[in-house]
Amino acid sequence: MTSRTEPPTATGATVPAQPSRSDRAASADRSPQPPSAGRVGAPGMGRTALVLGAFVAVGPLTIDMYLPALPTIVTELETTEAAVQLTLTGTLVGLALGQLVIGPLSDALGRRRPLLAGTALHVLASLLVLLAPNIAVLGVLRVLQGVGTAAGAVVALAIVRDLYDGRAAATLLSRLFLVMGAAPVLAPTVGGGVLSFTSWRGVFVLLALYGVVLVLAGARALPETLAPERRRPLRLGATVRTYGSLLRDRTYLGLVLVAGLTMAALFSYVAGASFVYQDQYGLDQQQFGFLFGAGAVWLIAATQLNPLVLRRFAPSQVVLAGTLAGLLAAVVLLVTATTGAGGLVGVVVPLWVVLFSTGLALPNAPALALSRHGEAAGAAAALLGAVQFGVGALVSPLVGVLGNDARALGIVVLVALTLGTAVLLLVVRPWRLAGEGVGEAVAVAH
Repeated sequence: MTSRTEPPTATGATVPAQPSRSDRAASADRSPQPPSAGRVGAPGMGRTALVLGAFVAVGPLTIDMYLPALPTIVTELETTEAAVQLTLTGTLVGLALGQLVIGPLSDALGRRRPLLAGTALHVLASLLVLLAPNIAVLGVLRVLQGVGTAAGAVVALAIVRDLYDGRAAATLLSRLFLVMGAAPVLAPTVGGGVLSFTSWRGVFVLLALYGVVLVLAGARALPETLAPERRRPLRLGATVRTYGSLLRDRTYLGLVLVAGLTMAALFSYVAGASFVYQDQYGLDQQQFGFLFGAGAVWLIAATQLNPLVLRRFAPSQVVLAGTLAGLLAAVVLLVTATTGAGGLVGVVVPLWVVLFSTGLALPNAPALALSRHGEAAGAAAALLGAVQFGVGALVSPLVGVLGNDARALGIVVLVALTLGTAVLLLVVRPWRLAGEGVGEAVAVAH
């Protein structure tokens, strides 16, 4: 079936007029398609990846940069370790809930204004931390930081969906996941360096300065990508109906859950690795840092290999392969952790395979999910991000509950990836996506 077309644009390109899924199935080839109607700005992929990556990095930096200062905060604010750890949870809660609000805002007001306003809120909250007199005020400000950080996370995904589809979207998301993989590893190191010459509040000064640079760079280099005619009304009823329609899309919801459960496996590793490597296997801080960084290399390598893999395979095929490989590695991890076979090496090697596999699955599951709802990309990206961070925040503490050892880590990772695989096979059914052409067509904006 041939999709309908609108009259040529000013550049002479013919623009598809919102083809149906059957139309997309028929046109799901591997060649670039013309830019979609209503795309106001179309920067090059390189510049887009650079600017959006800088905004996406705010989240990991805000979450992790102050971690080396937690013991100092306990002493200075005369509080408990549990209370200080709740400031981290507060950031994740703000990040998850903020996306649910900012997503619909970006669908109604365009992408630039919510992105820049949210980043400005993050700057303000970071500066107010300098005046926080106690742990309660710090906790509230961390929640506000999370809400501001949510703008970069959700709007970046929405902009990707505005400009690209299918393989092109997955390729750009791979670049963004490079930032998401590298930033958490680098953030504690940067924070430790800042603490060598200033107090823990100096970490938040650096975050505020970074936010100011982002606001200036975004205002200058990032064009609006959502045309007024494609915006949705900002009404509570309309927002509820939008989220309701998303939740009724079984395939979209399944892909969101797959992304969330895969992220939960990753968060479990981040939460438990220091205890496993240092307390159980006796590594010092430097050895732990080296081994943790080496694990991140595998995650980053997979996200950067993903664009090459997508030249031969569909995103749905890569998601399936990555999820199954991660599940098998998790089984091996639990066996070696329980039996002690191979010692530290027996734990590290399957963990690295898990990280590599999640690096393949994470960019493609969101790309497929967002490709189904281009008309509400902000809300779709918001729900996706909220589930990813929400599920991750709920699941990762289970490593501590189960004992903070390699066996506990193996159990949590295995359960998360087992559930993710079950949802993928029983709900999403990726072979059906390839048959429908969902997410397989490429729309490239130059």
